[in-house]
Amino acid sequence: MATTTDPIGDRSLDVPRFGFGAGVADPGPLGLAGFAGTTFFLSTVNAGLLPESVTAVVLGLALFYGGLAQLLAGMWEFVKGNTFGAVAFSSFGGFWLSYWFLVAHVVGGLKAPAGDVTNAIGVFLLIWTIFTAYMTVAATRVSLAVLAVFVALTLTFLFLTLGAFSSSGMTKVGGWLGLITAVLAWYASFAAVTNATFKRIVLPVFPRV
Repeated sequence: MATTTDPIGDRSLDVPRFGFGAGVADPGPLGLAGFAGTTFFLSTVNAGLLPESVTAVVLGLALFYGGLAQLLAGMWEFVKGNTFGAVAFSSFGGFWLSYWFLVAHVVGGLKAPAGDVTNAIGVFLLIWTIFTAYMTVAATRVSLAVLAVFVALTLTFLFLTLGAFSSSGMTKVGGWLGLITAVLAWYASFAAVTNATFKRIVLPVFPRV
């Protein structure tokens, strides 16, 4: 079975020890770190800690770290037979890639009233709220560390969605929740890479067997 050093191990499957996928290192810490770093920066803007004028700085992170690196982590999770990790990392890698494309190539060129653009972004965020909510249900059987990340992320997306449809105050709450989410994801990444390196439990992730 998946070892307790892996915070996103799929407890329903055996991790391959021989054959295809056996020599692939755990991609979880990479995926979690890419997600955490990109989320942290954007959340500082949403929380009002940085001005909106610097939002574009996140695009490099969204394309390469939160996007490409996390997508690759998801592909490696498929190879290792971890359904949860594969779906989560591939999807959120796709989220950051789509965010990059949306900001860099779409929003500025839309010929639509500002209210319609805002509502469209709200629907975009609603899609990710729904996805994260049902992944949170699956996360209850993974580890408490990952469950905490998904609960916080669901609330983050929810308040960002409400902010897009209603007021900037909700977006600011979503920003602060995003900062909490990033810290939780960094902890899960830190725990996974440290436990794997030390080959023992240094930082607990509280796996749900």
